Amino acid sequence: MLFNSYEFLLFLPITVIGFFLAGRVSPAWALRWLCLASLFFYAWWRPANVLIILPSILFNYALAKILLRCASGEASQRHTKPLLILGIVFNLCFLGYFKYANFLLDTANTVFGANLVLTQLILPLGISFITFQKIAFLFDVKSRRIKSFSFQDYCTFVLFFPQLIAGPIVHYNELMPQFHKATYRFEKENLAVGLTLFSFGLFKKLVLADSIAPYINEFYNQAAGNVPVGFAQAWIAAIGFTLQIYFDFSGYSDMALGLARLFGISLPANFNSPLKASSIIDFWSRWHMTLTRFLTGYLYNPMALAVTRRRAANGLPGLGGRHTSAGSFVTVLMFPLLVTMSLAGLWHGAGWNFVIFGALHGIYLTINHAWRLFRPKTRSDGKGTALLGSVVVLTAILFANVFFRSASTSAAFALLKGMLGFNGVTLPMVVFDRLGPAGDWLQGIGIRPVWWSGYNFTMTLFWIGILSIIAFIPPNTLQIMASVKPALNFKFETSKSSALMVWRPTPIWAFSIALISAAGFLSLGKLSAFLYWQF
Repeated sequence: MLFNSYEFLLFLPITVIGFFLAGRVSPAWALRWLCLASLFFYAWWRPANVLIILPSILFNYALAKILLRCASGEASQRHTKPLLILGIVFNLCFLGYFKYANFLLDTANTVFGANLVLTQLILPLGISFITFQKIAFLFDVKSRRIKSFSFQDYCTFVLFFPQLIAGPIVHYNELMPQFHKATYRFEKENLAVGLTLFSFGLFKKLVLADSIAPYINEFYNQAAGNVPVGFAQAWIAAIGFTLQIYFDFSGYSDMALGLARLFGISLPANFNSPLKASSIIDFWSRWHMTLTRFLTGYLYNPMALAVTRRRAANGLPGLGGRHTSAGSFVTVLMFPLLVTMSLAGLWHGAGWNFVIFGALHGIYLTINHAWRLFRPKTRSDGKGTALLGSVVVLTAILFANVFFRSASTSAAFALLKGMLGFNGVTLPMVVFDRLGPAGDWLQGIGIRPVWWSGYNFTMTLFWIGILSIIAFIPPNTLQIMASVKPALNFKFETSKSSALMVWRPTPIWAFSIALISAAGFLSLGKLSAFLYWQF
């Protein structure tokens, strides 16, 4: 069930009202109602999803209980590591079968000339997010960060529908203590904050992200069909998609925060104006923040620590700030980083274009860390340096996102050829028609006219302009709603220049939110899935 569907608008009030009515009986009944409602939400699109995901939930719960007993007894400590490995292998195999089986078979057919038959697998919704959340839970049980849990609590943690499909990736100790402390009573502030966040998210998704999508899709379809894409069109495609996915994921993140708040629950922040980042390191601390946290804590750090220990055993130095050697930089930082980001790319989708997307970001991050470690000492960076850094970061993101959006690696490279000018520079005929003699001059220097709807050209530039202004200038949702702490464990800061846009319970804000809500709800007819819907 999509958040931006008519069915969800019926499901949501029934679920919220039922939750608080059940809470009058007992907190246990409120959680049971929430689990059943979340299962219904998950099964709406395809009931078989429940039959697929429930055995995995039962296995992980049983394994976590055994792991908890072993972790609490000194005599059984030696069994915890094999049990944890078993859980990780099971979850990765479960994810791998549904998400990567056809990718591996297709790769084998291509590389080895095999004739393996591809099967028609329907990817269960949110399987990547659910898998990471269950793996993190097992780690937390082994390390004794979780000392007790019931089956009901575990199901609530895994199935809570606001974060079930596309995150954020939540830890048990972030979510369940809030349910345990909740009063299960209706609160006006939670309703106001929740509906405001949901309205912001719905507007971003349906009015902003979905409005530019049709114009951008045309160029990616051309690249997939081996139709050369000109310089201007290729850059418009790259910029347009980056803005599309920005507002699509920002919209989902706001809606998830708002939906959880209706139940009195705060989820961790997952999106914080990443296009305002001044470095690629800063970008990943703002984009899909809980994924970055998971990858750092459960993939990069263990690899880097293992390499550091092995080097120490051999008498070799580890990372040491500006005194870091090239060898320690490569083995301790660069190698784990490239592996982590390549796997992160593969996590986003089963295709070599996603692997390249992740590897590119691994290279970007490596260069960024190298610059921080080895650059010459200078005085404090000025505004010009920060602006140059932002431009470099945005350009790097645009090139990587071409691989993220393209249907295949060949389509991505075809579009990149256009961005680099290998397909020539073209402009719509409508532009030449209005330039007069200047149009002849443009053709004289090699800029060719091509047929492209003048309306589409105008609307594409209009939406790129509008989305760019919204992405770069005003405060984001977290800053606007800072006074009511919309996200968990997030430091809220609002500059004086944006103080006028801070949310307050005033008639002006009520009217503004009503307009935003109306625009979002009136756009429900053009139903479209979130870009992270089946990752």
